[in-house]
Amino acid sequence: MIIDTIIDFLEPINLYELSNDVGYKDTQLGRHIAAYEEEFPDISQADMVIVGCGEMRGTGGNNNTDAPDAVRKAFYALFHWHKNVSVADIGNVKMGASIQDTYAALKVVVAELIAKGKRVIILGGSHDVTLAQYGAYVSLEKIIEATCIDARIDLDMDSVLAADNFLMEMLTGEPNFIKHYNHIGFQSYFVHPQMLEVIDKLRFDCFRVGKVKENLEEMEPAIRNSHLLSFDIAAIQHAHAPANLLTPNGFTGEEACTLMQYAGMNSQMSSIGIYGYDAALDNHGLTAIQISHLLWYVMDGIYKSKQEAQLEDRSHFYEFTMAFAEVETVFLQSKKTGRWWMQLNNDAFIACSKLDYIIASNNEMPERWLRAMERL
Repeated sequence: MIIDTIIDFLEPINLYELSNDVGYKDTQLGRHIAAYEEEFPDISQADMVIVGCGEMRGTGGNNNTDAPDAVRKAFYALFHWHKNVSVADIGNVKMGASIQDTYAALKVVVAELIAKGKRVIILGGSHDVTLAQYGAYVSLEKIIEATCIDARIDLDMDSVLAADNFLMEMLTGEPNFIKHYNHIGFQSYFVHPQMLEVIDKLRFDCFRVGKVKENLEEMEPAIRNSHLLSFDIAAIQHAHAPANLLTPNGFTGEEACTLMQYAGMNSQMSSIGIYGYDAALDNHGLTAIQISHLLWYVMDGIYKSKQEAQLEDRSHFYEFTMAFAEVETVFLQSKKTGRWWMQLNNDAFIACSKLDYIIASNNEMPERWLRAMERL
């Protein structure tokens, strides 16, 4: 059973303490989440499984952080709207004697859950814990597309801190299972120009925060094509996430929630990590509340995704066959959700946007199509 393989790596939580010793009302999420308290919960029907990992040594900080429980306290108090979205919480990963021990424990837990078809939500912890999240796919030998939302691109090899350079191991380590990588929301003044050139040569895609904010919907296809999402709260404006001490700029709370809703709508998204939150830096707990809203919108996305039809059932899609730049292809639009897909030369469909369709209808080659073909 799944319990036998992971329970030794986990510590239970106390819902009553998280509710300020008053318990939860029937209308609150805390009454509708199957949580690991005295007994491990039944996760067989869970649409998303929460696991905490407060490992912070990758930033040079203390590994005993209350971050996951601070987020839980805010999340469980929210109102329960999505009756057909089942949530389980399996507690916190035990901290290891070393940071590598914690990575190993989380990797085992996440890999086991993914292998059972579960969508895992990781409450970090510093951003380098993404390595353990990705390591789960390596252990399963799953080739994936990954998306990171962060103000910085963590490839600083001059730093000795894992949180500053973990992407180097993730993107270049061998064997490597990253088919494609998206970086959403970087802020130019934190990124060396040559770094972007290197990433572009690898055919990975980077989206500057200003461009993303101009048309947030263009990020939905990038997220929809991904299996792993790693979100650093440094991507959110300090005013909306006071525990972010990196920059006053970035996404608003509402924009961040929309990006997480896109992640929830993606039925192939099997793990989402939210990192960079230190409860000791959080004025009035507002960042924990912001993260709880991100989780609520993941649930909202899952709810919407259950309304989507399978691509194979073409009766639920509008189909447009067209030619651009002497290439003939097919675009599909869902009658239920309005989302778009386009066909590549190998007959596979990838997520795209209405803008891609408009560009193609003007006999121009959509950049998303071209980049995908280059990667093939």
